[in-house]
Amino acid sequence: MSKERARRREARLAGQATAREDRARADARRQRRRTLLSRLVPRRPDRRVGRVDRWSRAERSTAAGLTLAALGVIWTLIHPLALQVALTLVLLLAAPAIITVARRRL
Repeated sequence: MSKERARRREARLAGQATAREDRARADARRQRRRTLLSRLVPRRPDRRVGRVDRWSRAERSTAAGLTLAALGVIWTLIHPLALQVALTLVLLLAAPAIITVARRRL
């Protein structure tokens, strides 16, 4: 009985060893492929594109705060609903351009 268990254990350990070797070979092949692919694919110089990414957190917060304040003024001081909606749309469409022009002048 113990010889049979020893034989089974030996077969199981041999199977585990070959599985480990297969995994190691596959990992090495995957790593070589990844290395080759990283050499072939050009890297982007910088992921930050556009003007807003170059703004500081304070500048972005100020722009958002002023936009929200303007929305508050529109919705509290102007009473016809159609005019409120129209001014809100105009503000949201024009705000990025206005903020960019104003920021460049400072």
